[in-house]
Amino acid sequence: MELLDKTINSYLDVWLGPRDPRVKGWLLLENYTPTFIFSVLYLLIVWLGPKYMRNKQPFSCRGILVVYNLGLTLLSLYMFYELVTGVWEGGYNFFCQDTHSGGEADMKIIRVLWWYYFSKLIEFMDTFFFIVRKNNHQITVLHVYHHATMLNIWWFVMNWVPCGHSYFGATLNSFIHVLMYSYYGLSAVPAMRPYLWWKKYITQGQLTQFVLTIFQTSCGVVWPCAFPQGWLYFQISYMISLIILFTNFYIQTYNKKASSRRKEYQNGSTATVNGYTNSFSSLENNVKQRKQRKD
Repeated sequence: MELLDKTINSYLDVWLGPRDPRVKGWLLLENYTPTFIFSVLYLLIVWLGPKYMRNKQPFSCRGILVVYNLGLTLLSLYMFYELVTGVWEGGYNFFCQDTHSGGEADMKIIRVLWWYYFSKLIEFMDTFFFIVRKNNHQITVLHVYHHATMLNIWWFVMNWVPCGHSYFGATLNSFIHVLMYSYYGLSAVPAMRPYLWWKKYITQGQLTQFVLTIFQTSCGVVWPCAFPQGWLYFQISYMISLIILFTNFYIQTYNKKASSRRKEYQNGSTATVNGYTNSFSSLENNVKQRKQRKD
């Protein structure tokens, strides 16, 4: 394993250049192998989990889900607060920010972004809960793609560009996750479900996040600084892929549902009209029958 790690690290150093020494020795960042293994195990469970659960009863997991989602809500809130205050303290430039001019604030950002990277490993549990609760319809291509790629991308970000312009997407995503995981946590309590109205707006917020991230990243391309340009182009490409997948999800989930509801409403109205007409005809027949009897 040590030989494999050295080989992979040497290739990565040649391909991407020297790593940021400030994260040397940090948990899970020294070698890529653990992150890669976690990702492979995740994909295997996504593939085999539903097969294993096929003939088994789904688990409720209600109490665990409340605790899990509350934990991620608080972690996301912590990361959002720390990133915002760190950016303020470091006087970060919105248009382009390098990785070494923020002083102590850079280290604050790096520490928070390590938690952001680690949270992507924790979030694998989202999928595991879907599997054991047999909510397989929620394990979409978008869901698996997003979860499997984010952990790997952020391993590379943490090793080469762990602060500077990297902060923006993580800050927005942490805010969105406060809304998202609070919704999931509350929805695990049946009594709360009638009061949860913001699910649709979470997806809209995610799409807005991707567009804003593309805009802010593009600023670094148009008005460059010492932040590596290759990372900016990669982020723009990745955000475009998420916009495509999330837009498709939004259309499939909300627009088609709204159309289906309209059709059901129209059919229901027709049925009511027909029912009323039939009753009226029946009443008419009864009156005629009475008249005939009188005659």
